[in-house]
Amino acid sequence: MKVLLDTNVIVDVLQNRSPWYADGQKIFYAIAQKQITGCMTAKQAADLYYFSRKQFVGEENVDKKARSVIARLFSLLELIDTLATDCRNALVRDNKDYEDAILIESAMRTGLDGIITRNEAHFLPSPVPILSPSELAAMLDSI
Repeated sequence: MKVLLDTNVIVDVLQNRSPWYADGQKIFYAIAQKQITGCMTAKQAADLYYFSRKQFVGEENVDKKARSVIARLFSLLELIDTLATDCRNALVRDNKDYEDAILIESAMRTGLDGIITRNEAHFLPSPVPILSPSELAAMLDSI
């Protein structure tokens, strides 16, 4: 199974956000153990760098620490490109959240099996199956 992790799922794990951390941790563990393949888009990399910098504000070497977080994500998650066609197609997608529409388009183009998000309503309608982190974690428990 090859899935795209929404930014909120990744940030939940990076920032140990309750109550979502436990399911996210199970997912990351399954990715590390090669039970599933986790993906993020190139567009998300920039967003995650921004969130990581905010996490380290007031500390020394903020940029270096944020880049280290991104490097670790790159070693764990498959990075898929965000193409101009994804952005153009997202404009006409029947979806109220343009950013999430771009993720849907990227997931469709690359043939992913699902998108994992806490904001399922933001991704509907989607031709790519949408799962919550708890749904995927429960599936992983049964493997």
